[in-house]
Amino acid sequence: MKRLRVCLDARLTTGTAGGVEQVIIGLAHGLSELNDGDEEYFFLTNPNRDEWLEPYLRGPCRTLRAAAALKQPGAGGALLRRARPFLRRAFHHLSPALGRSSVPIPQSDGTIERNAVDVMHFTLQRAFLTDVPNLYQIYDLQHLYLPQFFTPRERLAREIQYRTYCDRASLVAVMTSWGKKDLIRQYGVPDDKVVVVPLAPMLDVYAKPSDSELAATRRKYSLPEQFILYPAQTWGHKNHIRLLESLALLRDRHQLLIPLVCSGSRNDFFPQIERRMRDLGLSSQVKFLGFISPLELRCLYQLCRGLAFPSGFEGFGIPLLEAFWAGVPVACSNVTCLPDLGGNAALYFNPDKVEEIARAIYLVWTDEELRRTLIERGRLRAAGFSWNRTARLFRAHYRRVGKLGLTEEDRALLASA
Repeated sequence: MKRLRVCLDARLTTGTAGGVEQVIIGLAHGLSELNDGDEEYFFLTNPNRDEWLEPYLRGPCRTLRAAAALKQPGAGGALLRRARPFLRRAFHHLSPALGRSSVPIPQSDGTIERNAVDVMHFTLQRAFLTDVPNLYQIYDLQHLYLPQFFTPRERLAREIQYRTYCDRASLVAVMTSWGKKDLIRQYGVPDDKVVVVPLAPMLDVYAKPSDSELAATRRKYSLPEQFILYPAQTWGHKNHIRLLESLALLRDRHQLLIPLVCSGSRNDFFPQIERRMRDLGLSSQVKFLGFISPLELRCLYQLCRGLAFPSGFEGFGIPLLEAFWAGVPVACSNVTCLPDLGGNAALYFNPDKVEEIARAIYLVWTDEELRRTLIERGRLRAAGFSWNRTARLFRAHYRRVGKLGLTEEDRALLASA
């Protein structure tokens, strides 16, 4: 069997990509543990910005540094002239006034071609044009559901780029059955071109904290004895504002002060969250820690009393699985793929209704019998997900894209996915 050379896109700066960074680390961990194949895995990184990934690369995995800059043609027009009709229709339907030159599509800088890569795995939802057979991983089509969080130009760019990458890919990977149905419905991608590869909890990848490290994290961030955790960048769709309003409701209606700790990078939407927090008088009750280390994240899961996940849109939801794995009860939004992912292991609410969020948090905080039930169900749920299985599923798809023969294990995994 030919030795397959696979490259995974890891061109990001740590702390800027939220859950995508965790996905790449999980893939690096899972693929590094595969010692029963003959593949080589290269992780394409930005020059001098791969220190965040290096600790997780072993065995068949190593970094491959990209050039300093990718070629960026002003290429909306050039792209559209050779694009399929559905791309041209999408472009003109969205915003003909923006002009064709407004949607640049990066082209390969030649790094993967010079290194004889057989299969490219685009993991970031942005990609580049190449003739190397590739698997494109798309996380969500949020811009179609929550357009208020995107400018017209951002929506246009997403439509043109995502459709282009889906069209040019050999396979398109999504994380849930809900995501597959949505992609087929919205973009008309053929059913047999879309593959479901679930992700897994990250806490099993990160080192287990010692008692002294738990204490140090509590001291560093002045954490309360008990708190609700919400790990998410401060994007508008993550719904921090309604979560804050639910805490204010519990305080004012039930005289219940529930501390909230939020981790994740603070982006352009954070000032609006901060203003609402001040207006509600919650500044002493809520902490925004910003981007934290993997060890600190694992400490937070071990120290918290519950997880709140009020997001208005998700393509997967790794924090749910992390909480299940850590034995933390979960109050969760009931949108998109989340009920399918969480099953009966979470307490669900409508993320648009502050009273529903408040009630779910109240129960997770106070109802001991419910807490025990959710913890038990969560651990059972988490047992069905692992980075080893995710890596093996992707390996089977890499072999498909690379036109290599599949093993019996490959065929069994693909049949069960």
